[in-house]
Amino acid sequence: MSDITLGEICVAAVADTFRGDGEIFASGMGTIPMLGARLARATFEPDLLVSDGEAFFVANNLPVGGTDKEVEGWVPFRSVFDTLWGGRRHVVMGASQIDAFGNQNIANIGPWEQPKSQLLGVRGAPGNTINHTTSYFIGNQTSRVFVDKVDTVSGIGYDRAAQLGEWVRTHHEIRRVVTNLGVFDFNTPDHRMRVASVHPGVNISDITEACSFELVVGNDVPTTRLPSDEELAVLREVLDPKSFRDRELPA
Repeated sequence: MSDITLGEICVAAVADTFRGDGEIFASGMGTIPMLGARLARATFEPDLLVSDGEAFFVANNLPVGGTDKEVEGWVPFRSVFDTLWGGRRHVVMGASQIDAFGNQNIANIGPWEQPKSQLLGVRGAPGNTINHTTSYFIGNQTSRVFVDKVDTVSGIGYDRAAQLGEWVRTHHEIRRVVTNLGVFDFNTPDHRMRVASVHPGVNISDITEACSFELVVGNDVPTTRLPSDEELAVLREVLDPKSFRDRELPA
């Protein structure tokens, strides 16, 4: 379909990060990550557990901002930590900065002692990245986001995980980074970030120019897949009829 939007491509790419996860808690932080989790559950990954963003697992395909939910479980905030520590969760978070090995920053810009900007703080990123699968969605990829070195490490990357012992190395996985330009993974011998696909209409040069470090680029980088007709119908008619998905991306 020629009218597929960038937001819909990004939602489908986020949904793909949950392929094969089975019965785990799929958490999406932000509109596109949340829609990705719900789209995956509604189409190809039906065993995923998806919350309403408050305190319940929902059994129906709940739209953005919807309140008419079918409750299938209770997940108050304290229970999230039990699931987190047990590794039965996959979260898609944001990143104000990320480096070549997946170290992520959502805490501050500039030196910790006297930052230029105070952001969210490290929040749950250390526990997430040590205990269970983590992916990232970045709505506006620039060289100030894809940086040589993050100002503060909130979520740990592969280089730091390797220094923390066998238990962390076993449980640590950064599966994907999805941006407005493409999809990235760490499927390289040294776990350096690799271009997995470029979105339709995007060139490799667009991606490398929006990055401060050297990406691993293969000889034949594929184009990010388009959402299927089924996925588009679920997304447009059920999960996000007001098209909130496109509001997280640059105009």
